[in-house]
Amino acid sequence: MQLSPVEAGSLVAIAAAAIAFVAFERFAPYNRGQALFRPGFQVDFVLYNFVQSWVLAVVIGRLIALLDAGTGLSRLGLVSEWPLLLQVTFFVVTHDLYIYLMHRAQHASPFLWRFHEAHHSVPEVDWLSGVRSHPVEILVNQTIEFAPIVLLGASPEVAPVKGAVSAIWGMFIHSNLDVRLGPLRFLVNGPEMHRWHHADQPEAYGRNFATKLAVWDWLFRTAYLPDPRERKAERYGLGYAGFPDGYLRQVIRAFGRGPFSPEPAAETGPSEAA
Repeated sequence: MQLSPVEAGSLVAIAAAAIAFVAFERFAPYNRGQALFRPGFQVDFVLYNFVQSWVLAVVIGRLIALLDAGTGLSRLGLVSEWPLLLQVTFFVVTHDLYIYLMHRAQHASPFLWRFHEAHHSVPEVDWLSGVRSHPVEILVNQTIEFAPIVLLGASPEVAPVKGAVSAIWGMFIHSNLDVRLGPLRFLVNGPEMHRWHHADQPEAYGRNFATKLAVWDWLFRTAYLPDPRERKAERYGLGYAGFPDGYLRQVIRAFGRGPFSPEPAAETGPSEAA
């Protein structure tokens, strides 16, 4: 398959970002002592990152093509005349709001938690942790991410650019980097907030659901960010036993009898900022 220059450039950008995050984690770690090849690294890197991503890309692409063939919406070109930057910004912001709301629902619903549990099972959060997500979760979220791009008639460059933004930002917020965003923390999300979301520490339960735009957490009063000079996230993972090793067992578990218990939700209240 011949890649367009934008598609090739997006893949190069993602690979370069991955290498950069690996290096930066060695020099400025948020949690010291985390190994590069942590438990589950091989499964995440090979099976989630490459195999699952490729298979789902094919499946999602065909689903969207069927939707477009059945509706013909893309022929209307509803956003095709917009400048490219405006198109990308529109799809980034609208999908990010959807992800925030869906993410909150996943932590509130035992049924939805079945398909989100795998993502929180990583015991040492790093640049690669974000790829560990159940295929059903990815199928739903990425179909909702990319179908509007096609159906609204966006420029062909939008999908690969949006995909690269999502991939790189996903690596960034999960990375083991001691990064302080300063005033930007009220607008965009980074490791200093998202590592608290993955923390198995009661004060952070039900907090920091945002992915790219932290503004959703501040707006809907689910933000939690204590002064990192005084307190940092330290423990990660599910906080309970029984989640299996191995890709197939992790995927199959979501269809079992459970029990499935999302973490207790924090009461929505004043957000804490450093």
